[in-house]
Formats: sequence, C-alpha cells, structure tokens
Amino acid sequence: MLPALNANAAPAADPKAGAAAFRVCASCHQVGPGARNAFGPHLNQLFGRRAGSTQYAYSAAMKKSPVVWNDKTLAAFLRDPDDVVPGTKMRLWGYSDERKIANLLAYLRQYQ
Repeated sequence: MLPALNANAAPAADPKAGAAAFRVCASCHQVGPGARNAFGPHLNQLFGRRAGSTQYAYSAAMKKSPVVWNDKTLAAFLRDPDDVVPGTKMRLWGYSDERKIANLLAYLRQYQ
C-alpha cells in the first residue's frame, strides 16, 4: 500500500528552473567554473560564507554584516536586500515568488 500524499507538500525545488531565474542575476553575478567577480561578486561556494567576506568591492554595510548565507538568510535577502543588509549596493526589487526563490537556491547549491 502506498503512503498517502500530502496535498499541501511543496514539490522539490528545481535547479533547472533556478537556472532560468538566475538569468536576471547573471547581469551582475557569475557562477560555475571560471566564475569571477563582475558588477557583483561571484556566487560560487555561497552557502556558509559570511556576507562581504570574499575579495570584492562590497558596501561598508555588507562588509560589516554578521549575516552568514544559508537558505533562510539568502531567501530573506532575495525578498528584500535592504531589510537584511541595510545599505547594501545590491539593487533588486525583491522576489515574492517563494517557488522561484527555492529554485534559485537549488541552482546556486550546485556550485557549492
């Protein structure tokens, strides 16, 4: 007998859909083999990293931030960057689509 499926359970995040969402990010950020800093910092090995801790010309606010990037902090930052790091140089209106955020995080995790 198969277990009952929870109708409210969210489907697993989709890295392929996250790659499509990353196209917006790619205007400033790079990820993957050979990724470098561009208008924004590269996003390889982002999870577990302290905000503003890699070689890049971060805002003073980002350099001083105690934030460590994980699913929760990155999702909050993608929703409202200035709420998480007031004074950040990151210019993003913010994502309100939780599925898009989850997919984007799944995509970025591939470059851990």
